[in-house]
Amino acid sequence: MQAVKRNQLFVASCLALLVTSLSFGIRAGILDRLGIQFGLDKAELSTITATAFWGFPLAVVIGGMVVDIIGMKRLLMLAFIFHIIGILLTIFAGQFANPFWALFISTLCIGIANGTVEAACNPLVTTLFPDNKTTKLSHFHLWFPGGIVIGTLIVYFFDQASLGWQIQVAMMIIPAILYGFLFARQNFPVTERVASGISTAEMYRSLLNPLFFFMFICMFGTAITELFTGQWMGVLLNNVSSNAILLITIYTAVMAVGRGLAGPVVHRLAPHGVLLASAVFSALGLYILGHSTGNMIFIGALVFGIGVCYFWPTMLGFVSENLPKTGAVGINLMGGAGMFAVSVYMMFMGGVYDNKILKHLPPGADLKLYNSVDATDKMKQALSEANKAAGPEIINTTLIIPLILIVAFAGLYLYMRGRKKIVLQKS
Repeated sequence: MQAVKRNQLFVASCLALLVTSLSFGIRAGILDRLGIQFGLDKAELSTITATAFWGFPLAVVIGGMVVDIIGMKRLLMLAFIFHIIGILLTIFAGQFANPFWALFISTLCIGIANGTVEAACNPLVTTLFPDNKTTKLSHFHLWFPGGIVIGTLIVYFFDQASLGWQIQVAMMIIPAILYGFLFARQNFPVTERVASGISTAEMYRSLLNPLFFFMFICMFGTAITELFTGQWMGVLLNNVSSNAILLITIYTAVMAVGRGLAGPVVHRLAPHGVLLASAVFSALGLYILGHSTGNMIFIGALVFGIGVCYFWPTMLGFVSENLPKTGAVGINLMGGAGMFAVSVYMMFMGGVYDNKILKHLPPGADLKLYNSVDATDKMKQALSEANKAAGPEIINTTLIIPLILIVAFAGLYLYMRGRKKIVLQKS
């Protein structure tokens, strides 16, 4: 494959991931407004948001199974179609009799599009850069936090200019059209697994490796730590900090810079060392976010960004490097596992969040009334105080997950060091 063609495919892949991340960043920034405008409580907002996370695994797992058969190009054209449908449905949600279902279906379409992008682009990147997988996956995935930074800044500055959330969502159409146009003009390679001659049966047998099962389970925790907190940070801390949207910008900017510098970090620590360090910083960041006020919250966001920075690409890169026979299915099952776990956790925590808010409101309070446009000033003040207390409680509950990951990745670190010693002794 010629270098120019490889670079064009990589740039188009980054643009496709940019649309995915913009959907996260902009939705995180407008989530509270959607609840107020359409009279949705936290449980309903959680259901809508979670839809993207279970639409994603549905697409990424199915895509991983068929990518070797139908090719990466066809998958990415499908992603483009679903992105456009989802964006337009979101923009015009207010025109439907039941905006909840319009937002539900639109978010599902965007989730399917996002999963399809991952299903095609992850194996595409590992195929294009077979000798530098983890680093190039980090460079590719820097556009996820990078796009969230762009998305939150769009929300912030468009709000300053009094431009509505519909216009903010419409901004996603620009990179969507660009990546659709670029991919439509390119020839694609076959996946690395097909090129190496590994049979389909051998690929599926490799999934039974205990190490793959361990990483699959750990993906639940790394994805929840990163994506649940990131998607809800603006809501959770909106009443603790007057600049909650900037908290998202800070931690995602740190993630983008960190992933851009992935090469020397991965080389120095090795993927298993990176995962252990990430779990430690993630836990510390969540602790600060859940136990602080004022400027310390921004420190917490920075530490948290350092922590979750390498989780997603390193998990995928570790599997691709250490379990290469699992092929595209292995990478995409990992991504699907992460997003599925986030969807389940998000739907569960939405109800928990409402209950924690109710605990801080007067007995017998109707949460829908407190969330509605008909709420009195006294109700709004009470709800603000309840949110201020409940948000950090949700963060502290989620803190348990990276603490478990510290133990898990410490074990992985010792296992990989032991395996390396055995290999060196045999050689």
